[in-house]
Amino acid sequence: MADLIEKDNIVIGRKAPLLLIAGPCVIENYETAFEIALFLKEVTLKLDIPFVFKASYDKANRTSISSFRGPGINEGLEILGSIKKELDIKILSDVHRINEVKAAADVLDIIQIPAFLCRQTDLILEVAKTEKIINIKKGQFLAPWDITNIVEKATSAGNDRVIITERGVMFGYNNLVVDFRGIKIMQDSGYPVIFDATHSIQLPGGAGTSSGGQREFAPVLAKSAVAAGVDGVFLEVHPDPDNALCDGPNSLKLSTLQDLLSRLKTISNVVRS
Repeated sequence: MADLIEKDNIVIGRKAPLLLIAGPCVIENYETAFEIALFLKEVTLKLDIPFVFKASYDKANRTSISSFRGPGINEGLEILGSIKKELDIKILSDVHRINEVKAAADVLDIIQIPAFLCRQTDLILEVAKTEKIINIKKGQFLAPWDITNIVEKATSAGNDRVIITERGVMFGYNNLVVDFRGIKIMQDSGYPVIFDATHSIQLPGGAGTSSGGQREFAPVLAKSAVAAGVDGVFLEVHPDPDNALCDGPNSLKLSTLQDLLSRLKTISNVVRS
């Protein structure tokens, strides 16, 4: 078990400060990704909140064949690597295939397993072998106690640097609901838990050829999760969510973040005291 994870100046767990994982759903272009990363670095430095930048180079699980997927692994990792070096920040992105893992591990500080792939044994084992921190997003179809089987797959490869991200559970068609009991249940497994506030208010496939979302509820859920003792918060953000190329309806506007993060830190300080 590893209820406190420390690697490459990243510290996650109940004895560590609340961690922020944030960024755009997908890399639209270098300029937008850099703008978001720079903003997040500045605001988290101001508030003294540890931060990891998140952006996907390929969204391989979009609703429609015509949905924007991103620049792909080669250009995407080049962009992420440049931003990491220029801003001196930590980077997270997700992998969808085993043949992506080696290249991704050369750039990323945290490798993410997407929710829909959280039970893909061979993918998890390959990522675990990199010895990087692994963020496994709990599938919308899983109960909180089911994650112990997933964690065992990673640890069987000798890597106990595992964090679990809660992102809601399917509640009927095109809807998700969050059961905050799950945070404690998953933490009791002995591993840190992150709460994905923006995907938890997603309406999967709710817009027909794309997913909808109710971004106005993301701050409510984020504050609730921090009050419940979560170890970190995951937020997808964008300068102009209404015109974002992916997951705009559930992304938060950059201009709203400082106030929200300040409130989350205040709640976390009370809970962790």
